[in-house]
Amino acid sequence: MNYFELYDLPVTFHPDQNVVKQQFYALSKKFHPDFYINESAEKQDEVLELSTLNNKAFQVLKNQQKVLQYVLSLKGIVKEGENYTLPQSFLMEMMDVNETIMDLQFDPDTEKHIQVKAEIEGIEEGLDHQLQQLTKAFDESSGAAQEAILSEIKDVYYRNKYMLRLKESLAKL
Repeated sequence: MNYFELYDLPVTFHPDQNVVKQQFYALSKKFHPDFYINESAEKQDEVLELSTLNNKAFQVLKNQQKVLQYVLSLKGIVKEGENYTLPQSFLMEMMDVNETIMDLQFDPDTEKHIQVKAEIEGIEEGLDHQLQQLTKAFDESSGAAQEAILSEIKDVYYRNKYMLRLKESLAKL
């Protein structure tokens, strides 16, 4: 059972947070281990497993970034340890940023550091905006249209991961 099924929600990148909270509290109450103290060990294990599943579901569904990764994994779009190849045009665009970061490692320059940080943040904002549009389009569509949108979301997801690595490299300087 996936988290959306557990909470009786459609698979979406923007789950209704009120429903998520309501379902979490209702299932927390329903599957609280104290209510099953007189049941068999099998039943107690089952309830404990459902309680754990409920907690994990809540932790994912209340966090936009975790929902993104979860839906992509659920749909089989992103796989653990996948070697996704970013588009050459994006990598060429990032070459200057990478070179600046490498230069800063050997020749620290506060002004350059601030500029490259602002550039990275600007690119991230653009990717976040694009991601918001795509995830909303996914939620509003169905069937083959969703599948096409998922591949675009996957690309933006990996671009964001790349940008995160750049930010981490810059933060170490």
